[in-house]
Order: sequence, then C-alpha cells, then structure tokens
Amino acid sequence: MSQQSWFVYIIRTADNTLYTGITTDIERRFAQHCTGKGAKYLKGRSPFQLVFEQKIGQRGDALRIEHWIKQQPKQIKESIITNQTTLPCQLIRQRDQS
Repeated sequence: MSQQSWFVYIIRTADNTLYTGITTDIERRFAQHCTGKGAKYLKGRSPFQLVFEQKIGQRGDALRIEHWIKQQPKQIKESIITNQTTLPCQLIRQRDQS
C-alpha cells in the first residue's frame, strides 16, 4: 500500500492574516476553505489566496512543520512565502533507505 504525500500550505485572507494547514490534496482543501467547509478561523475572512505550498512527505512531518510555522511571527511567515526563509529540515524525521 503506497503512502500519500502530505503538503503544508499557507492561505492569505482578505484581512491579510495568514492561515497554515496540511493536506494530501491542495486543490480539494483550498476549495473546501473557499466554500466555507474548511477551518472555522477562515469564516468571514474571504476571499482567500493560496500563497504557499510545499510537499513534505509523511503526515507526522507535515504536522511538525505546520506547528513550527504557526509558532513563527508574521514576518517569518512572509519570508517563507517569498522563499527567503527555508523550512527547518531537522523537523523531518530521517528514514532508513533499506
């Protein structure tokens, strides 16, 4: 059984706040947010713009990266969006290649 790849993403809202989440399907999840079926935080904050997405791999790794991003000040999140700050690869567990 193949494992799905997980992604971390950032959405910019109409009031210029940033929302971070994870998913296995960016297009589906963004559509859910746009139709009000996503996170409660986003209610009443549309329109949305998907400003960042990156394939992470396994769910646990995506959760760790998501948590790290959510702990950062907005200035760091903005630099992640513009690729001036890289995500901390040490949060992604190394797997044996056997």
